Amino acid sequence: QDEVHFHVQSTVTCGWYKKGSQPEIGSLPGRDKISYSGFVLPESGELFVNKPPMFNFQTTLDSIRAFLQAHPVPHGKKYVLIMDNASWHKKAARLVREDPQGEYRDISSAVRFLFLPPYSPDLNPIEQVWRITREENTHNVFFASKTSLEQTLDKAFLHWEKPNSQLKSL
Repeated sequence: QDEVHFHVQSTVTCGWYKKGSQPEIGSLPGRDKISYSGFVLPESGELFVNKPPMFNFQTTLDSIRAFLQAHPVPHGKKYVLIMDNASWHKKAARLVREDPQGEYRDISSAVRFLFLPPYSPDLNPIEQVWRITREENTHNVFFASKTSLEQTLDKAFLHWEKPNSQLKSL
């Protein structure tokens, strides 16, 4: 599990340009962005994403619940959620672990948290999903609006909602 922001501003990566020329790609002014929270199931390659308004411990818990609703845990098993060390991830895990009122019993019965070592995002499969999405859908592309970026991303993510070999290979 992890979160990501995709910005409307264009990003220039590699490309073929005349030697000495400066590449030009249009870009909107401002800092508009779209936020996603995502989960990838390595066994099948299925992707689950939702769009939280911001990133904090509550939106992390809400995203986990949405994921569990869409992908119920097989009887007698648990999901292992690989997470980075963002403060809101740590707080969400602590609240689930130290739950005296049983408010997070639905999560604690279905999920075990596994935190990555610091500065090692490459070990989390969802980070590769974000990288591939940028490479294939947003780099070197001008988006005239936040809506057009969102439609492009939603289409890319929809393609990976079903079991697929591309994400399974991560």
